[in-house]
Amino acid sequence: MIRDTSHQDRVIAPPAGDQWQRKALIAAIVVAVLGGGYTLLNTWSGSSQSVNASRLRIADVTRGTLIRDAAVNGRIVAAVSPTLYSTSPSTVTLKTHAGATVKKGDVLAILESPDLADELKREQATYQELAAEVARQQILARKQKMLAKRDADTAEIDRLSAQRTLERYNSVSNEGVVAKIDYQKAKDALQAAEIRARHAAQAAELEGDNVALELQTKSAQLERQKLNLANAQRKVDELTVRAPVDGFIGTLSVPNRSVVPANAPLMTLVDLSALEVEIEVPETYVADLGLGMNAEILVGAAKTPGKLSALSPEVVKNQVLARVRFSGAQPEGLRQNQRVSARLLIDEKPNVLMLPRGSFVESEGGRHAYVMRDGVAVRTPIRLGATSVNAVEILSGLKQGDKVVIAGTETFANAERVSVNQ
Repeated sequence: MIRDTSHQDRVIAPPAGDQWQRKALIAAIVVAVLGGGYTLLNTWSGSSQSVNASRLRIADVTRGTLIRDAAVNGRIVAAVSPTLYSTSPSTVTLKTHAGATVKKGDVLAILESPDLADELKREQATYQELAAEVARQQILARKQKMLAKRDADTAEIDRLSAQRTLERYNSVSNEGVVAKIDYQKAKDALQAAEIRARHAAQAAELEGDNVALELQTKSAQLERQKLNLANAQRKVDELTVRAPVDGFIGTLSVPNRSVVPANAPLMTLVDLSALEVEIEVPETYVADLGLGMNAEILVGAAKTPGKLSALSPEVVKNQVLARVRFSGAQPEGLRQNQRVSARLLIDEKPNVLMLPRGSFVESEGGRHAYVMRDGVAVRTPIRLGATSVNAVEILSGLKQGDKVVIAGTETFANAERVSVNQ
């Protein structure tokens, strides 16, 4: 039975040169290990923990133009979306349906109101009556003017007759043919005729003014009635509901052949040719907003410029409603209430130190940042300025070219130094 192979082994002594080389190799390995350990020890000295670099996001501090902006969400709304109402108690007959495309002037509904129809007939009858009164007053005015003119002419004829009689008496008064008493009577008759002629002329003038004033009064009544008739006609015409703009029917508020009171909503018309974006802006940005501010509207993958056109005066749930109007042609295929995103361009700051925005802004409160120094993230006090969706301004604590951990510092637990493994 063979127990082992010891009886087959033979000890061979190594050459003197090989033994020296082996010792040198072992010494070199020991020196390398000690040097690496010293380097690691020097690097990790003061580090309370280590993190793999793949879990972090590191960016360089650069200098450039910072565009201060705010990212918000919104929805497409119609800038022109009129709601049509009933003008009086009536019965509605619909001539369209929800979702139908209509043109300006198309008949959308017909309202039946017997009261307005009767009112229009009464106003028409009153207008015709006043028109006849005016015509009759014109005839009466001409007649009265003629009578006044006749009286004035008769008085003038009497005056001329009395004047000629007195002239005849004057021609023979020196010869003693006419008695003195007759002569005085002729003079008195002339004076009386002159007075009557003067009064008749004045009476004719006053009568002309009077009949003109009466005619003017009747004409004014006729004009007033004409306005009443036009108003009644307008109310009847409004019983035919027409589309004020091109668009489509958004909603119908009443069923067909229903009885509605005055001022009841009938339907909503949406004009898709003029759309805007209604956005919700956090109240922290409101102080920096102003009408006419530039904006970018993201519809799908396309960006469209716009301008802030309206801003609500009230805050609801920490949000303020605003409207953004498209600066140029609006994108094709937009729909009412379609969800979109927008970017408000609040301010532009050139030649500033800045960093890409990351979670370090929130986790460190914007007061500290971890700067990479020889493989170690060192907690460094900083001061931030303006912020945007993509970048933040660095006011102090960092310099151009520094590498900063902008994301992944949540696990650092505010440690002063953290080793970063590659």
